[in-house]
Amino acid sequence: MKNLLIKGENLEALKLLLEERGLEGSIDLVYIDPPFATGTDFKVSLNRSSTVSSANGGSLAYSDKIKGSEFIEFLRERLILLKRLLSERGSIYLHTDCKIGHYVKVMMDEVFGIENFRNDISRIKCNPKNFNRTGFSNIKDMILFYSKAKNPIWNEPRQDYSEKDKEKLFPKTDSQGRRYTTVPIHAPGETKNGRSSQEFKGMKPPAGRHWRVDVQTLESWDEQGLLEWSSNGNPRKIIYADEKDGKRVQDIWEFKDPQYPTYPTEKNSKMLEMIIKTSSLKNSTVLDCFCGSGSTLRAAEKLGRSWIGIDSSPQAIETAQKNLREDSSSTALFDSCSMYEMLDISEQSMV
Repeated sequence: MKNLLIKGENLEALKLLLEERGLEGSIDLVYIDPPFATGTDFKVSLNRSSTVSSANGGSLAYSDKIKGSEFIEFLRERLILLKRLLSERGSIYLHTDCKIGHYVKVMMDEVFGIENFRNDISRIKCNPKNFNRTGFSNIKDMILFYSKAKNPIWNEPRQDYSEKDKEKLFPKTDSQGRRYTTVPIHAPGETKNGRSSQEFKGMKPPAGRHWRVDVQTLESWDEQGLLEWSSNGNPRKIIYADEKDGKRVQDIWEFKDPQYPTYPTEKNSKMLEMIIKTSSLKNSTVLDCFCGSGSTLRAAEKLGRSWIGIDSSPQAIETAQKNLREDSSSTALFDSCSMYEMLDISEQSMV
């Protein structure tokens, strides 16, 4: 699919993708960072282009004035169309905050089905604050992750172990200095006649349990020195730290916002790359209908995915195009990013 950047109201743009472009069921991943119902105008300072500011002299990037039930309905209309665009293995990540996010979740449960809710992810967005206020300082926002159906694309993300992780999770050291831990070789539940109930080294699994693998595998582990025997003859499987791919990513992420964003609420590129790697494939199309500075599009391009970006703000479209051009000129990874269609439906004309 050819990359597509659309300038215009995203409700109309999503209808266009469905009705004129015939893209129903063809999008594997949606990431959106819509307004948070803050009641604020977001501006970009004219005298310091890298600084996002609310100064009177700034240039308006977008206005976030829709609030309450009107805001929830604003999102609902778009999410219904986004669900239609998603493939059966598609997923959506909606970035929001703790003030409005819980209301958004209830509405998303209705649109996507509570059975397709995957995660409420807390994202640490900034350093600790020392503001004087009644209440704890807010350093996080939230991402709501849903799939369209029960079998979404899922490429298990892994995170490298820190030295503290290794010390905690792999507390033992062998004669060669390799860190390791041990785990039981049996699991809950009895089997009567299967291979996992046979004797190993003259012993049966403990009452109410069975061997995790067949006896032949246990014997092979023992021959390779992968079983550690306790003083009372209890075997446990050795797991080496250097043979693990890292730890599973949990539902608290630390991806802080850029210090000098090119556009209001610009998000961490590493976070977007992890989302795209996890929930899409090389031949997937990624859609962001609140694309802002184009960070999602740039991450998708870098990872070899096709993309569709939509925004109504001239500031956003200009910034996204500028960032895509800069990426194209600075790295071979972006050789194709000049190959996209620019569609302006704000005036119903092609550019």
